[in-house]
Amino acid sequence: MGTPLNLRTGLEGSQAQEAGRPKCHSLHLGILSFIVLVLVFFCYGFLSHRIQVLGNSAGETCMAIRHLDVQEVITVSRVAYPQPKVLTPTRRDVLVFTPWLAPIIWEGTFNIDILNEQFRLRNTTIGLTVFAIKKYVVFLKLFLETAEQHFMVGHKVIYYVFTDRPADVPQVALGAGRQLVVLTVRNYTRWQDVSMHRMEMISRFSEQRFLHEVDYLVCGDVDMKFSDHVGVEILSSLFGTLHPGFYGSSREAFTYERRPQSQAYIPRDEGDFYYAGGFFGGSVLEVHRLTKACHEAMVEDQANGIEAVWHDESHLNKYLLHHKPTKVLSPEYVWDQKLLGWPSIMKKLRYVAVPKNHQAIRN
Repeated sequence: MGTPLNLRTGLEGSQAQEAGRPKCHSLHLGILSFIVLVLVFFCYGFLSHRIQVLGNSAGETCMAIRHLDVQEVITVSRVAYPQPKVLTPTRRDVLVFTPWLAPIIWEGTFNIDILNEQFRLRNTTIGLTVFAIKKYVVFLKLFLETAEQHFMVGHKVIYYVFTDRPADVPQVALGAGRQLVVLTVRNYTRWQDVSMHRMEMISRFSEQRFLHEVDYLVCGDVDMKFSDHVGVEILSSLFGTLHPGFYGSSREAFTYERRPQSQAYIPRDEGDFYYAGGFFGGSVLEVHRLTKACHEAMVEDQANGIEAVWHDESHLNKYLLHHKPTKVLSPEYVWDQKLLGWPSIMKKLRYVAVPKNHQAIRN
């Protein structure tokens, strides 16, 4: 608004000077041009400095803002479905939004037909990573067979199987547009080390190939099976899953890492939810950031002679506390029916633990 006012004042002055002092006309215009030039350089310098400060002091925040989960507007074809009712909540018995307005995905909170159409039109490809190390390869057949029945049905999927026993990967019939890629990795003596090195491997391969092959990455545990629909309703820039053992607990009861010496440390007066380490994901870019940050934090802990209480899960929880997920999955997406039964709030059990003797497998 200031520039038009200055120009108007300059024009009025120049008209008066034409009658009396014509020699001053060019002088005033020169001064005006000089002032405008100074203001331009001042504003440029100030803004450049401000952007630099924001980039340096709040780089993570800026990065998160630039990559928020902004859904592309897609023109969908005609789909018949029940009308949503503004005055009728989809669920009254559970929380369906976080305080930062990320949806919490429960049965009854989404229409899969609309979502399938949206993601189909985007030509989305989903990657599913799973680690089958040592004797845990025995769970791989059931994992893959049930994934074919329930995981992202109707969409393009690439299964990324990380294993030290590529010859033991079972042959499973895959549907159209679905493929399996075996990635050979080393094993470790302790199961804790196998668990923690998942973050390093996912981070490395995200950079090397996942970024070029899939749009979203879902990271799951192999000693589980899909028992009901798990589809595109989970996809978002970054999602975590409520741990089945803590979804009804207070933050003081969460098994966060409580020792300040660890990079996974969370004080007792902080925390939103306790997330399960066995099912998380998002866009490949965001999963790469998460796994890279967790791996680097574990490396620093190791250098300082400390190991987080729940290993990579502790670091995952620390990351998701400070990098809020854009969707949160209910415990329907990670459940142990043998230990926890089937509460009434669980309309469906989608991804469930396979009964097993962990110690026998590890030994």
